[in-house]
Amino acid sequence: MAISYKTKRFSDRKIIAYIIIFSFVKTFAQPHPSNLWYNTPATQWEACLPIGNGRLGAMPDGGITKENIVLNDITLWSGCPQDADNPDAYKSLPEIRRLLIEGKNREAQAVMGRNFVCKGQGSGQGNGANVPYGSYQVLGTLHLQYQYDSDSADIKAVNYRRELSLDSAIVKTEFMIDNTIYSREYFTSFDNDVIAIKLFANKKKKISFTLTLDRPERFQTQTDGNELQMRGRLNNGVDSAGMQYIALIAIKSLTGKVTASGNSLLLENADTAIIYISASTDFKNPDYINAARNILTRSFNKPYEIHKAEHINKYQHLYQGAAINIEGLHNDSLPTNERLQAFTASSNDVGLPELYFQYGRYLLICSARPGLLPPNLQGLWANTIETPWNGDYHLNINIQMNHWPLDVTNLGMLDEPFFSFVNSLVSPGEKTAKAYYAANGWVAHVISNIWGYTSPGEDYTWGSFNTGSAWLCQMLWSHYEFSKDTAYLRMLYPIIKGSTEFYLSSLIKEPAHGWLVTAPSNSPENAFILPDGNSANVCIGSTIDNQIIRFLFSATIEASSKLNTDQLLRDSLEQVLEKLPPNQIWKDGRLMEWLQEYKETDAHHRHASHLWGLYPGSEITMGSSNIINAAKASLETRGDDGTGWSLAWKINFWARLHEGNRALALLHKLLRPVSGNKVNMSNGGGTYSNLFCAHPPFQIDGNFGGTAGIAEMLLQSHNGYIELLPALPNEWESGSFSGLCVRGGASIAARWTNGTVNQMQITPTVDNSFRIKIPAHISNASINKNGTMIKAKPVGGFLNIVLKKGEATIIDFSN
Repeated sequence: MAISYKTKRFSDRKIIAYIIIFSFVKTFAQPHPSNLWYNTPATQWEACLPIGNGRLGAMPDGGITKENIVLNDITLWSGCPQDADNPDAYKSLPEIRRLLIEGKNREAQAVMGRNFVCKGQGSGQGNGANVPYGSYQVLGTLHLQYQYDSDSADIKAVNYRRELSLDSAIVKTEFMIDNTIYSREYFTSFDNDVIAIKLFANKKKKISFTLTLDRPERFQTQTDGNELQMRGRLNNGVDSAGMQYIALIAIKSLTGKVTASGNSLLLENADTAIIYISASTDFKNPDYINAARNILTRSFNKPYEIHKAEHINKYQHLYQGAAINIEGLHNDSLPTNERLQAFTASSNDVGLPELYFQYGRYLLICSARPGLLPPNLQGLWANTIETPWNGDYHLNINIQMNHWPLDVTNLGMLDEPFFSFVNSLVSPGEKTAKAYYAANGWVAHVISNIWGYTSPGEDYTWGSFNTGSAWLCQMLWSHYEFSKDTAYLRMLYPIIKGSTEFYLSSLIKEPAHGWLVTAPSNSPENAFILPDGNSANVCIGSTIDNQIIRFLFSATIEASSKLNTDQLLRDSLEQVLEKLPPNQIWKDGRLMEWLQEYKETDAHHRHASHLWGLYPGSEITMGSSNIINAAKASLETRGDDGTGWSLAWKINFWARLHEGNRALALLHKLLRPVSGNKVNMSNGGGTYSNLFCAHPPFQIDGNFGGTAGIAEMLLQSHNGYIELLPALPNEWESGSFSGLCVRGGASIAARWTNGTVNQMQITPTVDNSFRIKIPAHISNASINKNGTMIKAKPVGGFLNIVLKKGEATIIDFSN
């Protein structure tokens, strides 16, 4: 049959279109190798390389004659559930509010100090290991004492290399002694839920070592056959009958001799050895001993190479979802610690931000697993029993920042631990709402733990902030915005409705304007100067409170409308929204942090909470010139120093302000080398040699915030449309990205040259319409949809396109 010219022409175009699609996708198939590497063993814990599978974690130091491997289980906490609510606190609320309205903040604080803090010791001033609040704790440390042919004093190792491959989530150590190459591999299996360590050499019978296991306290070790066991019970802060744990270790070797001696295992003259470590706690798992035993047995009986392949396959399913590729200098040949030092002198190593971006995604993958806990202040990794600030969940930015990269970097499937954690706070939060505010709904304050703590902190200066729970709701709503999953929205709605009900029933009218405000509260951890010269922390209606509540009420209105429920609540919220305080500009041009023109006691404070509406909120946008200028003025006053997480937040601020070079300058500062771990609350932020964020000490939120900031420089969608390269630094002249996600439900890939977008690909995850901001110089765009290429003329600088789920579409901006 003859083919008509028209049909053949269409077929040719379709073939060409598919070739274009294939070529475009292939552009992102060859990212730069993503490795952290070093030419010496780690000399401090913050130089060790982290591995984790969302439950178990390990950090080997790569020692030559003696190696320490710190082990973690994300559920291992001291403490216990407690009733920290003061049941009579609400009786003092009228007096506190009266004093605040009269401007007697310090008198109000005195009442709060007596009656409006938690009952008991609270977080133990951040040292809660032995009080009911508890602390996240190290599981233990595995010690390996290696034996070589030479006397240990004469051993000289050469060609040393220690590395973490982000592509495989495997750490390797390799070196040569007396012409023998010794190699080690370490991973925490994403498939078999066990820690595996393989040791081998290029000559026979060269692997010999003694293995022991301990922790700082509350443990017993013993051997059972050729298995080493460690078990114990942590302090619950009441009667010492806290969480129970067990760790089991076995050595597998076909050629070496394994023997048990006292509380150690000894391996002699092996060609190859594999150490398997299984661990478990009784957190929501009463059969934890059998669980650990079964995992070890299954792992021991499975070939190592199958273990490794299954681990890589499952991990890469998550990791390979997103990538960025910045063209230019990649100093991959430098050890990572030296690379950080070089970046301090010059930021022309565009490969380091690329590596840091993927490292943040790696850490999130390794410390979040559906069905378990969300990453804490240190993610999954800790090396002490008294982790800084208890390694808990701070609700005034830290747990939220931990999840900033979740959706935008294509890791939305890891939202469940965060969702479940927030959901677990609703019931205790309802009790707290009644005890302190005589209010409906639920509330949580500044700190929380795995035991459901929702009470105020032990100190009113920081512990009275009460919109942390609403901020949690904003983060969950953000996940819905990215996924557009109606089933998820149905699960989420009771949580945000309960939070909304709390604020509806607890806001009060301030007399000057008739606005509805929170009282008492504060602007997180900051203080201000009263007219009489004294300082205070507690206030009414802080700017961050107003912004978060405005967001929460708006989200609840939208959710109830989409679910066709609670019309009366929706009507009430629409009226109340009009009565919330607006953003205000101070006489010096800055955005006001408090309801009144208070001067802060520290103009460079690490928190910039009044800019919440800029990021992660979305009410301060580039279209609102007066407020944008006030936000910029506030940022300029805060300055470019800060703790690690504070620097990361500022990257996101400047990205939202479309100031790419300023955002990169903050990233440059975030990546400045830090070695010490002494607490610095003002200007010591930076990065340890293993790329952990230094608050200092180590605090992982800065890693996640930095990763989110890099994504924000390349792609934004908070304004109701997709904007490509909104804050591209001059130094990132050409490059590409893939797998970054946008609100509305889509994955985006794009490539750019000389600072200008050439092409993008949008792949919807749901049926939806999308609005895309077109680069300023473009008058027409070519759209390749379903194999058909069409020309489209943007309207008002935007391109509107309707797509079906999975309908990958390429848009060419090359004119």
